[in-house]
Amino acid sequence: MSRFLCVDIGAGTMDVLWFDTEAVHHYKAVVVSPVRTIAERAARLPGDLVVTGCEMGGGPVTAVLRQRAETHDVIVSLSAAATLHHDAEKVCGWGIAVVEDQEAEKLRRRGRHAHLVLQDIEADRLERLVEGFGVPFEFDAVAVCVQDHGVPPTGMSHLDFRHRIYRERLDARPYPHELLFAAGEVPAVLNRLRSVARSAGRLPAREVFVMDSGMAAIVGASLDPQVPKDRSFVVLDVATSHTVCAAVEAGGLAGLVEYHTVDISPERLDALIEGLVAGRLEHRRVLDEGGHGAYIRKPVGPEALQTIIATGPKRRLVQGSRLPMIFGAPLGDNMMTGCVGLLESLRRHNGLPPFVNV
Repeated sequence: MSRFLCVDIGAGTMDVLWFDTEAVHHYKAVVVSPVRTIAERAARLPGDLVVTGCEMGGGPVTAVLRQRAETHDVIVSLSAAATLHHDAEKVCGWGIAVVEDQEAEKLRRRGRHAHLVLQDIEADRLERLVEGFGVPFEFDAVAVCVQDHGVPPTGMSHLDFRHRIYRERLDARPYPHELLFAAGEVPAVLNRLRSVARSAGRLPAREVFVMDSGMAAIVGASLDPQVPKDRSFVVLDVATSHTVCAAVEAGGLAGLVEYHTVDISPERLDALIEGLVAGRLEHRRVLDEGGHGAYIRKPVGPEALQTIIATGPKRRLVQGSRLPMIFGAPLGDNMMTGCVGLLESLRRHNGLPPFVNV
């Protein structure tokens, strides 16, 4: 195996890394996220809409479709409706009609509605990007990360459900790279990751893998050359929508906390990091104050505060911190954190030797 395509799809950007392990070459791009380009496409389409596809990142897409439904008919397939909400009745309550996938396809073929496809993986767009690198659009493996809250059972919040999914797996084996899933092994409850795996399966690759973006970021930031080899440390990825902070010891995850980036101040960030290394953060309390959740396996102590590696597109937030922050750059690029995490997780999954210059 030598040619890998790694794609990190966030709320603001889509980060793309092509890596050839034999030639030891890599090429990369940071472009607008599909969440934004598809929302813009939806806004440009005229009149009534029929929407097909699968679950992808929501946010701006949901906002545009809800606004269109106030003045026009918006008909969404059941599979695509999961982008807006996992409860189809709630989507209908916004004035959007939800129909079976086959019915939506019939409406599309009739041509009376403008047509929109929801999907995180746009093969034609990726092909243009990769061919723009000057390399062939064919791979030994493709790995993609997105954030997936999972599909919770009735009565459980999606944040509690996400916490339970990853807590159970990390309690058993506390290594984030093991949360990389081969396309055929994605748990049924991780519907967005399963949708990504199906879409990526149409790419010219022998193997397809998917991973939660927070876990990929932890792996990637841990490869920064400034990370110590003999003691615990903290990695911090401040992304457009979510921030993840993790304490790492001997390659294992000691704990993590996730927050909505817009709700974090430098003062709150410092308190979260200190609580994380001390092992005193509580999942429920973080949720109650508006955070995304916390997982504590063990405290690592204040020694970890000596090395805090900050990455991500909004890491300027840490400039107001009183803690000693180090601006990290896995593979020499702050924006490649998730992609490098995918690449390293893929390497370990397939038992390959360490890649040079990662």
